[in-house]
Amino acid sequence: MSSPDDRDAPPPGQLPKLDFSIFVMSIIGSAHVHLGDMPGPDGHSERSLDLAQQNIELLTLLEEKTKGNLTGEEERLLTQALDELRERLAEVSKET
Repeated sequence: MSSPDDRDAPPPGQLPKLDFSIFVMSIIGSAHVHLGDMPGPDGHSERSLDLAQQNIELLTLLEEKTKGNLTGEEERLLTQALDELRERLAEVSKET
């Protein structure tokens, strides 16, 4: 028996439908790559704190410009991501 989530999932090999949360998740992923937490598309991990900071600033801009226009879930995703990424950037900055 399939759940509602299964019915909304894209068929194998297809990308998920784009929405605000997917967009934010892509920026979060990019920030983690630049923080050295995950490998980039080439399979290598390299830190770029300037690019990580730029991703955080982009998410901050989105937070400011979308204030009052997001669902509760979208707002939580953005707020939690910013909190976690700012904390992680501070940790990584101390290591260098």
